[in-house]
Amino acid sequence: MKFFHVGDLHLGKQLHGYDLIKDQEHMLEELLSYIKKEQPDAVLIAGDIYDRAVPSGTAMQLLEHFFIQADELAKEQKAVEIILIAGNHDAAKRLQYGSSFMKRHHIHIAVMPPQQEDANLEQVTLTDQEGVVHFYLLPYTKPGMIRHWVEQEELANTQDAVKFLLEREQIDWNERNVLLSHQFYLHANEDTVLCDSETPSFSVGGLDSIATTFVDKFDYVALGHIHSPQNLGDPHIRYAGTPLKYSVSEADQNKSITVVEMGKKGEISYHYLPIHPLHDVRALRGKMEELAAQCTEIPCHDYVSIVLTDEEAVQQPRDYLEKYYDHILEIQIDNTRTRQIMEEEIPALKEMSLEEAFMTFFQESTGRPMNEDEQKKFAQIIETL
Repeated sequence: MKFFHVGDLHLGKQLHGYDLIKDQEHMLEELLSYIKKEQPDAVLIAGDIYDRAVPSGTAMQLLEHFFIQADELAKEQKAVEIILIAGNHDAAKRLQYGSSFMKRHHIHIAVMPPQQEDANLEQVTLTDQEGVVHFYLLPYTKPGMIRHWVEQEELANTQDAVKFLLEREQIDWNERNVLLSHQFYLHANEDTVLCDSETPSFSVGGLDSIATTFVDKFDYVALGHIHSPQNLGDPHIRYAGTPLKYSVSEADQNKSITVVEMGKKGEISYHYLPIHPLHDVRALRGKMEELAAQCTEIPCHDYVSIVLTDEEAVQQPRDYLEKYYDHILEIQIDNTRTRQIMEEEIPALKEMSLEEAFMTFFQESTGRPMNEDEQKKFAQIIETL
């Protein structure tokens, strides 16, 4: 049994105001090419299909196109089962729309934990020459989602809710079992690697975290929610990570698709398929002229975050650097002057009005004070907010 494990897609996401839909389209096309080449039995997508609860029409069309193309492959080779769950960014009812029809086309969508006492986790069972593999689907779960049919004292936190749901499943541990889950898991005393694109506030050791001991009996645990690819202890409990870099803090990460191959019970191997983004995300640091000289392809189309280290004031750095890098995310200045401001003047800035703080920032950034016309324009902008 071979299957792909893909992390949070976040279709429709923007990065510092740049629309990533073309990047995501390119990524899904590469995923489809890997499906055609590797011919997995299933593709597991671990939640946060969309970036917003109300996704854009373009994002929804992109997912539909992926489904259609995956279904078209079944005419050329064996059908691949697409198995996905809702994450905390997804609106359950919207993601669920059409799911009964899509199941006929090998697309399985689970959006909520069981909503009544006689219900169980949604499950997909596939068969190979070694027998059956059961895929248990656990969408993003909070205690409040099931309290209407569970005694409230049993669910003090998210861990209690997940533990409760798993323990009531009649799992045959002599067979091969896979869990697909979108939660915040912790392994022993190890730190889970986080990054800036994860908007929720994770409660380490608190109400939102779940110990991996509650899921380690599964043959594989396909996790979503955390954007950095990583194993939690053993490789059979894994966050695949997002397929694209969704923050500058991920610039040094290598994004990939996790490929899991199962033989007999207890026999499992892994390899990783690299994702080649349409535009990379890079963090650059140096003097303005040095960074311009480093650009080997003009203009460079990567998304770049720039830290300038020039000691002298630089005039309109974005206008200058955009000739070399046409997808600048941000420009920061780190030199003796700015470090002194951070050390000495930040307390004073807290006492300033918004206008005073911006005028100070302007002067420190440009080396000159705002003129009267610029002050008037700034005041007009503030009035519109």
